[in-house]
Amino acid sequence: MGLPLVVGVDGSEPSLRAVDWAADEAALRGLPLRLVYASLWERYEGAALAQDLGKPSEQVMAEDVVATAERRARRRRPDVKVSTDVLPEEPEYALVRESRTASAVILGTRGRSGMAEALLGSVSLTVAGHAHCPVIVLRGSHDNQAKPGMRGRVVVGVGEEPEHSAAVRFALDEARLRGAPLEAVCAWRRPAHESTDHPLLAGEPARLHKERAVEALAAALRDVPADADVHRRTVEGHARTALVDASHDADLLVVGAKRRDGHFGLQLGRVAHAVLHHAACPVAVVPERA
Repeated sequence: MGLPLVVGVDGSEPSLRAVDWAADEAALRGLPLRLVYASLWERYEGAALAQDLGKPSEQVMAEDVVATAERRARRRRPDVKVSTDVLPEEPEYALVRESRTASAVILGTRGRSGMAEALLGSVSLTVAGHAHCPVIVLRGSHDNQAKPGMRGRVVVGVGEEPEHSAAVRFALDEARLRGAPLEAVCAWRRPAHESTDHPLLAGEPARLHKERAVEALAAALRDVPADADVHRRTVEGHARTALVDASHDADLLVVGAKRRDGHFGLQLGRVAHAVLHHAACPVAVVPERA
């Protein structure tokens, strides 16, 4: 059996929806499920409360959170092996460390109002920007099931220059597991200074940039098996806009994020950052080693 799928849980409804989605995903992949609750209660309050009360109330809450999540996962997918853990540290640090020994980390979005749902929590953003494995953040209102899909396709974003091989492989696996087609999208733009009013040259700059996008798709998909159900699409405009638009009729949107050794800041890139905030379906951020 392979590395587990790790789910960050905190008792909120979005995190329980993430448990549902992850249980389906674990069943699809034949992987175990690991449910993790991380909090600093033990470091700051646990020792004193333990002396006075015998057992900190925060510990009781944490154990209730993981027990509820475990029951939900087992009820949804009885065939999936489930384990739990309570970790006394900040959730973003705990989940990034968990990502070293995980197939993927799965997180729900936080927020109850329409405005809050539109914004990504700091934990999800930090984990997506530092994790060592793919991170799936469950955007949108149809994020409580991995299969059967509601839209019936997986979308992967491909850049014009870098070859997002890890992201493409991940997206292809997800599409195959779901029995869904994969759509590879590459956006292109014509810089403003290349525009011309000459009637014989008016379309030339646009044609060249579109051809580069076609070539980028070919390079990114060169190792895809010939019998795979893959559709290629080039779109004029910003990549983030094209992918957010594509997310409205997708079951999963996959993007790559470069990881550079020695860099300690958030390593997401503008496109991944934008789709994590605005996509209408679950988003998988796949680390790409530079």
